Amino acid sequence: MKKVLKTSYVLGAALLLSAVSFAGNDDRAGQAGATHLLINPWARSSGWGGAGSANERGIEGQFMNPAGLAFAKKTEVVFAHTRWLEGSDISINAAGLATRLSKNDVLGLSVTAMSFGNIPITTVDKPEGTGATYSPRFLNIGLSYARSFSDKIHGGINVRIINESIDNVSATGFAIDAGVQYQTTLGKGENKKDNFVFGIALKNIGPRMKYNGDGLNSKVVLPNGASLTQSQRAADYEMPAMLNIGVMYRIRFAKEHKFTPAFNFSINSFTRDQYILGLEYNWKEILMLRGGYTFENGIFSKDRDALNTNLLNAFTGPSCGATVDIPLSKGAKVNEDNKLQPRFGIDYSFRATYNFQGVHTIGARITL
Repeated sequence: MKKVLKTSYVLGAALLLSAVSFAGNDDRAGQAGATHLLINPWARSSGWGGAGSANERGIEGQFMNPAGLAFAKKTEVVFAHTRWLEGSDISINAAGLATRLSKNDVLGLSVTAMSFGNIPITTVDKPEGTGATYSPRFLNIGLSYARSFSDKIHGGINVRIINESIDNVSATGFAIDAGVQYQTTLGKGENKKDNFVFGIALKNIGPRMKYNGDGLNSKVVLPNGASLTQSQRAADYEMPAMLNIGVMYRIRFAKEHKFTPAFNFSINSFTRDQYILGLEYNWKEILMLRGGYTFENGIFSKDRDALNTNLLNAFTGPSCGATVDIPLSKGAKVNEDNKLQPRFGIDYSFRATYNFQGVHTIGARITL
């Protein structure tokens, strides 16, 4: 039975790969909408650029690979605030909750809101501004379910409701993410238990979205003095579908130190594919330091002008982050992952960018 399950997942992964074989086409760049779905709002996983997609655990796994939600403990609550492209006045707030339904089943909920600050309203008659302002807002709500089929195989699915609003024009849609994670042991010894992890996740699969609202209407005055309302048609757009393929290898030194190199390959349908390398150091599950580098074609171009078509991403590649995770009680028990429960953690990440002062994310979590 186990061999059948393994074979099924391998075949499923092959089908997913073939389904997105068209990905990474430069000619399709800029044709997708809802690209905020590609932004990682969490501090812990973004600290190494998303390299840990093979085994991101808890509510943060909902973004990189929904199967990681299966590792959440009894209850996990996470908050994060991002200063996106520092200097642009754009911010992202995210909150997530994961709760265990049974030994093998976990339910997760997350809300991510993106704010662009206040933008002056201009009209044809008043191009310098009317004195009023508006604030675009992008919102997505994710509901996830994950299950552990065995100690080795975990799967998850995430349904995300998306809303984008610009003054009196808005668009609403939904997308589905699905992923699996498989962990096994390479070598012998207690320190090598479940030291190799493989994960694959298909993200942002959903129907086209389209803007509607009174903002697409305009009043037209005819030569005879009569007036009528003219309605503009908005073009619909596709979701930014992508595929994450990740591997991770844990190197344990006794019970106090752990190094984890990781790699993730992101196949993007409407932008260039990305190769992400990351490394995390873990001391007693209390202090974690991580760093990563994201490579894509054209990232080393000397011409850093914002209009350079070779630079389809605002990031220059490097990212780093840190976590302090503190036990809340002296008598807390050690679980199978060698983590003390309950815990309170603070996360921080930095991602370097062109033309801005980077992306800063700080988060807090409570694990019960």
